Amino acid sequence: MECVVQGIIETQHVEALEILLQGLCGVHRERLRVHEICLKSGPNLGIVSSEVRLLCDLEQPEPTWTVKHVGGAMRGAGAEQISVLVRTMVESKVSKNVLRLFYALGYKLDHELLRVGFTFHFQRGAQIKVSVSSINKMLKLHATDEAVPVTPGIQLVEVTAPATSENYAEVVAAVSSFCEYLAPLLHLSKPGISTGVVPTAAAAAASLMSDGGGTTL
Repeated sequence: MECVVQGIIETQHVEALEILLQGLCGVHRERLRVHEICLKSGPNLGIVSSEVRLLCDLEQPEPTWTVKHVGGAMRGAGAEQISVLVRTMVESKVSKNVLRLFYALGYKLDHELLRVGFTFHFQRGAQIKVSVSSINKMLKLHATDEAVPVTPGIQLVEVTAPATSENYAEVVAAVSSFCEYLAPLLHLSKPGISTGVVPTAAAAAASLMSDGGGTTL
């Protein structure tokens, strides 16, 4: 399982967000450049459609592939009362021939994206990952060098943490607590619920930039 929240931030405030994250996390950022291929099942695989994502980490000296299947979200009154989405997720390392394998199984290409930005990995009550990236689309099949931004001037921020059926409540609490520190710069909510940008983000960003990131919480 994983716990996840998302939000958007204007590109002009990303540097301030990086400064804030550096102070909060106490670790160096990692560069992010991921080619994401979304596949959907064909009719020969059953009447219930399924979706898998193939992720290629282009930052590695030898590009590595991961297959990821995101399942359904936790339901019920308890799930509705929390601000973090809890969902099942299966992820595994695969060989570079995996795309050919899924095509042979009957999956079809739905779309592909290139995510470019940075990530922070740290421990704060849970193993939390924060990624900040621009989402780009390919003009030609698999042409990552020719990708163009889907939403110029806006970047996606995603906070995720792995969880199990036994400890998800603690992980949700840890993610929620951490997200409060980011509130001056961006709204974070469950995926699919757009809350827009923070009206006062410019002032908060200016304050962080003038401070220089010297404050560690």
